[in-house]
Amino acid sequence: MPQQALPQNKPYYIFEGFQQSNFKLTCTFTMRRLGNMSLSYGDTKGSLENRKMFLAEFGIDYQDLVCAKQVHGSSIKIAIEEDKGKGALSYDNAVEDTDAFITNKKNLPLAIFTADCLPIFLYDPNTASIGLIHAGWRSTKEHISDKAIRLMEQRFNTRPQDLYLGFGASIKGCCYEVGGEFIDYFSGDLIKRDSRYYLDLAKINRKQVLDAGVQEGNIFDSNICTSCKSEDFFSYRQEGRSCGRMMSLIMLR
Repeated sequence: MPQQALPQNKPYYIFEGFQQSNFKLTCTFTMRRLGNMSLSYGDTKGSLENRKMFLAEFGIDYQDLVCAKQVHGSSIKIAIEEDKGKGALSYDNAVEDTDAFITNKKNLPLAIFTADCLPIFLYDPNTASIGLIHAGWRSTKEHISDKAIRLMEQRFNTRPQDLYLGFGASIKGCCYEVGGEFIDYFSGDLIKRDSRYYLDLAKINRKQVLDAGVQEGNIFDSNICTSCKSEDFFSYRQEGRSCGRMMSLIMLR
């Protein structure tokens, strides 16, 4: 699938498919131009100010963010009002051992941070509930997107066919070379070229959410490869341990 054109005059990305008049939410992710958003990776000196300036565009107080200590697992946190501000000003008090949030609370801004891993945005307009997932290869192997959908079914009475999903910028099958052992994790889903194996996180998660009952027409993919577009997005594969992170954000209005 061809990569989508980047926004020309905004340093962040908004899914056009989520901009329906009855959709009452903010759903976006940052580009490199806004700087590092992480408080634990890369050069963090300006990260709080970067967050403040970005969120001011949407009328959101950066001190209200709900952030996680992401561990590449499949634990999902049901965010409540008391979680507001966790990880907003310090990584130390972020939500422990979590790679996804779901909530039905308004004005509770959920955030994850990525640099090649796949951010997944979920929105159910019928039950006014949302989710945000950090899906690296380990979380994808553990079907974190499917688990988040099932939890939204249980807690919010979400029907998978009513969900809208957005796939943010991530490393794609064009660049994400992996070892042969990944055949055991993703049988039939790896891309093979010249005796090498490549993984496409968005492609595999798309398959998983379709199997969970999400409609194809409700999935919106930015089609951006962070490795190909490392001048516009942070890429761990390109930059290594010094790499900063983008922020993905979703909030009910």
